[in-house]
Amino acid sequence: MKPTFRTLVLVTATAAATAAATTVLPIGAGQPAAAQPAASASVVTAAAAEAINAPNAPLVTGLPDFTLLVERVGPAVVSIEATGSARNPMARGGGVPDDDELPEFFRRFFGPDMPMPGVPGGPGGPGAPGEDGDGDGGPQGMSIGTGFLISGDGYLLTNHHVVDGADEVKVTLSDRREFKAKVVGSDPQSDVAVLKISADDLPYLRTGNSKSLKPGQWVVAIGSPFGLDHSVTAGIVSAVGRAANAQQRYVPFIQTDVAINRGNSGGPLLNTHGEVVGINSQIFSNSGGYMGVSFAIPMDVAMNVAQQIRTTGKVSRGQIGVVVGAVTSEAVKGFGLPDTRGALVSDVRAGSPAEKAGIEPGDVIRAVDGTPIDDSSDLPPVIGSMAPGATAKLSILRGGKTLERTVTLTRLDETAVAEGPQRQAPREPAASGKRNVLGLVGEDIAADTRRELGLRPGEGVVIARVEGKSARSAGLRQGDIVLRVGTTPVGNVAAFDRELAKVRDDQTVMLLVRRGGATQFLAVSPDKTG
Repeated sequence: MKPTFRTLVLVTATAAATAAATTVLPIGAGQPAAAQPAASASVVTAAAAEAINAPNAPLVTGLPDFTLLVERVGPAVVSIEATGSARNPMARGGGVPDDDELPEFFRRFFGPDMPMPGVPGGPGGPGAPGEDGDGDGGPQGMSIGTGFLISGDGYLLTNHHVVDGADEVKVTLSDRREFKAKVVGSDPQSDVAVLKISADDLPYLRTGNSKSLKPGQWVVAIGSPFGLDHSVTAGIVSAVGRAANAQQRYVPFIQTDVAINRGNSGGPLLNTHGEVVGINSQIFSNSGGYMGVSFAIPMDVAMNVAQQIRTTGKVSRGQIGVVVGAVTSEAVKGFGLPDTRGALVSDVRAGSPAEKAGIEPGDVIRAVDGTPIDDSSDLPPVIGSMAPGATAKLSILRGGKTLERTVTLTRLDETAVAEGPQRQAPREPAASGKRNVLGLVGEDIAADTRRELGLRPGEGVVIARVEGKSARSAGLRQGDIVLRVGTTPVGNVAAFDRELAKVRDDQTVMLLVRRGGATQFLAVSPDKTG
């Protein structure tokens, strides 16, 4: 049916064009009726030839022309070259994992760097610094990237990973003037760095509203891919609010299909008004090059970071002290939720703002100060953008009811490494161990073991054996610690089996499981019988 439909449309369009290009003469006045088609065909042929040969007639109309935009904003875009003896591993070609080790990953994109060890010019290879008495005895790494000016007195933004570990940073303007730049500060979490050059009366970019971006809108990137400065590429916004990776959970990335490659890092993503709405930061690739999926840091996030760096020299983020996960379709069944929107709380840190406000595992956070939380990845950027000491009103779902809880944020300690409880070594159950409806054999945890595992008194049951097929399919393992059945805490085998005895054959039950340092809900159903 589709080919026929397309043919009909083409015929209709052609007929309309023909009608507009010809004059319809009435039959009569001594003119034979049979001669009319030949005259019309002649006119049509002449009109078609005239249309084909029309000078400067655009064959495609309605597409944007970015010429004026690039002319006006281009002078504010700069090229960056960072060198140092201790460049970060990802800046070096040798620091990127092989495809067979990590087929798909978010690649930082740098320009040319020192060769691999053992090759000519590389560390340990012929011509390496220090091998011929030339150089300082250590390899000098280099990365190239892009940046853009945000003020006339020389402040500019780029990516943290472009300048991380650099001993010297050189900035080249569009008029070929070169400056040594000072790294005012940088933030690994957001991948934003603030630089300063000693110059005045410089062109700079206006900041646009990245929150107003919508999928389908045109955007433009200007950068130095592979050292080719001021290269322009364009595309559309593919999505907003993307969670690109766990290391940057406080950044709701802008996804585009704009062509981005090594050297574009730190360059501006612009809207059609010539306003910068993002900083190009990452690509998703199997090959190490552009594959149609690029990510940019929203400017509201970048400017918040830049302002803090310029004012205090550091970046502070708020936290409420919860671990959240996605609301899956299984969680909807297990908790009786209306839909999959929100962030499912799987852990509440002791003494945290969330604990003080009465937030519990199993709660679903649906909004913060009226801002909808549609996915678990939406929560960290919203909370992280707030200053420590600020208050926030959380809208949560618990037991089918909507509750409001007010929390006072504390400062996120990004340097602290959260060491969760270690996984208990598997042990065989006692001889009297009883198989419950899920085929899970539990065992009580001794008080001293609880302390070693960082559990509260009377908290948790260790799984000694997994016999149920559904439980194994859900990912449960021997040695896992079950903290809750649904929203009910369990602290011994009797309580564990008592709660599971309430589970119907057609029911999905949510188990709050701790494994190592991670806590999450797993959905499990009884095995089918018969």
